[in-house]
Amino acid sequence: MTSAVLMKLMKKAKERGFTLIELLIVLTIIGILATIAAPSYKRNVIKAREAVLLEDLYQMRHAIDAFFADNDRYPQSLGELVEKKYLRAIPRDPFTRKSDSWVTVQADPLSEFEAAREGIFDIHSGSELVGLDGIPYRQW
Repeated sequence: MTSAVLMKLMKKAKERGFTLIELLIVLTIIGILATIAAPSYKRNVIKAREAVLLEDLYQMRHAIDAFFADNDRYPQSLGELVEKKYLRAIPRDPFTRKSDSWVTVQADPLSEFEAAREGIFDIHSGSELVGLDGIPYRQW
């Protein structure tokens, strides 16, 4: 090999790498983009959990109403809805991540209809958090 070819190869080897400044600039740009994207990501995660909560509440309330229509009484527990096949399983609350944290609302004992005086009338989330709309999840 001639010295000219050797010099040419060494010059190419030097041109392949990145300088420390170039790496720092790229890392700074990635950091800025991550800082901008993080709040948007968190908000979208909360929106998704809220959508799951709304659907779970709708399905459980529908099951309670169907149980009442079929049996002329409200269920005594959420487990009774599962036993009688109105629900496959009690869903997990997306915010507490537990299936036993649901807050049940008992029927009105002063109702004019005797069948509507006891049992579970409604259900809410057991979470202490407040939704993006400013309403606590336990009031949804």
